[in-house]
Amino acid sequence: MSTEDDRGYYTTADSSSTTQSFGPRPGTSSSSMFDDDDDDGYTSAPTTALSSFDHESPLEASARERTPEWHRGLDFGLLVLRVVVGALFVAHGADKLFGWFNDGMGMEATREMLVGFGYTEPSALALVVALTETVGGVLLIIGLFFPAGAAAILGVMANVIVVKGDWNLFLGGVELEMVYAAAAFALLFTGPGRFAIDRHTHWWRKAPAYGFVFLILAAGLTVVTLVVFR
Repeated sequence: MSTEDDRGYYTTADSSSTTQSFGPRPGTSSSSMFDDDDDDGYTSAPTTALSSFDHESPLEASARERTPEWHRGLDFGLLVLRVVVGALFVAHGADKLFGWFNDGMGMEATREMLVGFGYTEPSALALVVALTETVGGVLLIIGLFFPAGAAAILGVMANVIVVKGDWNLFLGGVELEMVYAAAAFALLFTGPGRFAIDRHTHWWRKAPAYGFVFLILAAGLTVVTLVVFR
């Protein structure tokens, strides 16, 4: 008895098999409406290959939509923070160097201030502090060698908080210095944003890694200053 039926598939000769395949039995020919001599372009091979869809799943799409993206608002915010903090430190540094903004400052007054805080090398440290504030502020403003500029500001503020803080007062009376230090700390890890000279540097692309390295340097120099020169 033939295993073929009118539905166009055959079963294998092995009666134990339940595999069914559509079309004529292998090795035999069968005429059909597709075997027209005029249809030279027809082939029995599959004409369309169906593959799995490349569309992302709803969960993947939802995760992608929730992924935060960098935008120009962040760059603008970082620019404002850099310019404000940097300009304030340039003013403080220039005032210590030249007494431009406060008649009571200048290098002599800066040395006397350091003596009052217990530093043993006030002349050298006065120049270091003044230059660190000035140069660090400029680097913040223009976004150049940014990790060094932010670390310089952070190191100076760490020293000021330690020597100036009176912990019998609320927050030691050094709230402003804490804000400065927090701003420098944050900028150390965010980087300057895209509105900066450092835009195409390695330390701009790897801001958190360089921020950690310069944080260690700032902490080390702060400890050395407090232990050796005070």
